[in-house]
Amino acid sequence: MSVTAVGSVAFDALETPFGKRDKVLGGAATHFSFSASFFSSVNVVGVVGGDFGDDEWKLFEHHHVNTDDIEVIEDGRTFFWKGRYEYDMNTAHTLDTQLNVFETFDPKLSENSKNTKLLFLANILPKLQKQVREQSNAEFVAMDTMNFWIDSMKDDVIETVKVVDCVIINDAEARQLASVPNVITAAKEILSWGPRAVVIKRGEYGAALFTENSYFAIPAYPLESVFDPTGAGDTFAGGFMGYLASREKIDNEAMRRAMIYGSVMASFNVEKFGTERINGLDYPEINGRFRDFKRFTHFEEIPFEQASTAGP
Repeated sequence: MSVTAVGSVAFDALETPFGKRDKVLGGAATHFSFSASFFSSVNVVGVVGGDFGDDEWKLFEHHHVNTDDIEVIEDGRTFFWKGRYEYDMNTAHTLDTQLNVFETFDPKLSENSKNTKLLFLANILPKLQKQVREQSNAEFVAMDTMNFWIDSMKDDVIETVKVVDCVIINDAEARQLASVPNVITAAKEILSWGPRAVVIKRGEYGAALFTENSYFAIPAYPLESVFDPTGAGDTFAGGFMGYLASREKIDNEAMRRAMIYGSVMASFNVEKFGTERINGLDYPEINGRFRDFKRFTHFEEIPFEQASTAGP
């Protein structure tokens, strides 16, 4: 089974209280595809400049990601973002953004990318997301968005939401999109527009899955060291969608397990800069953290009456 990701492939310059990197591979489609590649085959659709070198291509090759649909504009430069994080890792301070070739990104899907089982529309112009969705034959489509698009072109975001199966956004974006202060109410409002599921990312507090008749929430994996949260949300989406692509049936139970795998992958991503941790990841580590999730979220049901007579 396979999944196609459409979005940015970029260079990042990062600074946190724990160190800095002047140039690392980044971008939403990159983080997503590397994460998803542990569960399914992945096609990535993006654009890069002539400065995108052998070292970067080798990382995609290392993860067995199909890059046939990454357009190369030799006389242009790759999208670049520079950011700094303080001890509050939930907030990124943007120091520089250079869209470069990404400014005129016009996604072109090959027949192979059009016919994958799943499609992920990373954070790009909502009209482009809708156009890509209309090109695809995927049976399950998920999208991300951001506060800038919701502020400036909310109607376009909503029109795209109407044609996808799953919306994956953070809690602030969900409230902003639905124009309500409560996350649960926001999720229900977004579901009413058409998608089968809404996934609300809550950073260090975990994530929640909303469907028409169910609710499922998980904590974040407990980590003592968080070096760089850049791309954690897209890495979560990659684990989530990659796992679903590996299943014959996409139902509530599959999506609940996918939530765990998404959180597992995101927990690894933040332990080093850029994609460094994911590049060295192996399956025993992934399965170990999956089992950890099962262990620290499990509890036995004991009726209150029984517990009240059990003594101190």
